[in-house]
Amino acid sequence: IVRNSLAGCTLFITGASRGIGKAIALKAARDGANVVIAAKTAEPHRSLPGTIYTAAKEIEEAGGKALPCVVNVREEEQIIKAVEKAVKTFGGIDILVNNASAISLSGTLETETKKANLMMDVNVRGTYLTSKICLPHLRKSKNAHILNLSPPLNMNPVWFKNHCAYTISKYGMSMCVLGMAEEFRGEVAVNALWPKTAIYTAAMDMLGGSGVEKQCRKTDILADAAYCILTKPKTFTGNFVIDETLLREEGVKDFDVYAIAPGHPLLPDFFLDAEPDVIGMKLEQHGASPVLKEEKKSTKPLNFVKAIQGVFLFELSGDDGGTWYIDLKTKGGSAGSGKPPVKADVVMSMSSADFVRMFTGKLKPTMAFMSGKLRISGNMALAMRLEKMLVQLNSKL
Repeated sequence: IVRNSLAGCTLFITGASRGIGKAIALKAARDGANVVIAAKTAEPHRSLPGTIYTAAKEIEEAGGKALPCVVNVREEEQIIKAVEKAVKTFGGIDILVNNASAISLSGTLETETKKANLMMDVNVRGTYLTSKICLPHLRKSKNAHILNLSPPLNMNPVWFKNHCAYTISKYGMSMCVLGMAEEFRGEVAVNALWPKTAIYTAAMDMLGGSGVEKQCRKTDILADAAYCILTKPKTFTGNFVIDETLLREEGVKDFDVYAIAPGHPLLPDFFLDAEPDVIGMKLEQHGASPVLKEEKKSTKPLNFVKAIQGVFLFELSGDDGGTWYIDLKTKGGSAGSGKPPVKADVVMSMSSADFVRMFTGKLKPTMAFMSGKLRISGNMALAMRLEKMLVQLNSKL
């Protein structure tokens, strides 16, 4: 495919110290692009990999020029300073990638005000302000682009009911595409990019728990799709692009190269046509992961207290509702109705019917969570460890 190169172009990428943002930056760097890493992490994070400086080193090693800038997109002054520094260093800005994002998959009553504020500030306001501040410089570029990492505007209520605040915030980013593409038509291309499947990042690790990576693709697929968009002429605007759909149109046939575990069933991403219940059913049909299937064959006695080290509280609704607990932390372990003897690490809210289905192997916790049947507060990774235990338990019954 003959296309423009990003050599000499200046990209301003928010949240580029790790994950999807960094993958897009490295793809551009291989062309010899200038990359402004506009992200918060200057000092190493206790649980998340990478800083703006480690990302800058990787970008330089890949063949690009890097400008690391400490930017929290909630702070207008920090955006302004970074944009001014970028223009002074590289002579302008050609491309803006609004990648920085905050997520909390919680219902309205479970979402703390500070979490709602964070999602609105980073996702909607941050995207809007960064676009506004970059636009005067983008308008001077020969092939200006804004690319938002946000979904198509799917108004099916199913995508709102389980995480209303998060959906509003991501759709706010998409509405920036809708409005600005029209407002700056002929001057600046404005598009959205969203993955067809779950992408394996540090955020996904926290949301999905251990083992989720097998159901994900690498960040490379979004980097390749972003590159396709950003090397198109600015007449390509106002599009809500799905990574796999675009790459198929571009002639890509082998998608196994993007899989963490080639051949393993993939988890569809949020906001696309498959509804959460359908997502759950599709993955249920594929059964457990190969690792879990191997574990079914184990003849070793099961010591769940040693393996899990967590206390679970179940708040059940429906005809047989009530409060139940499983203590897999204190010596010997225990279970029963009411509150646990020690503070719960994880609180799970669901219907009593789904609780029975979960403990008889008919509903996996990951799928219950994805489809909104299960709400979790507390240690998310520990909650997902329960799935492994249930598979082992059901294989012994």
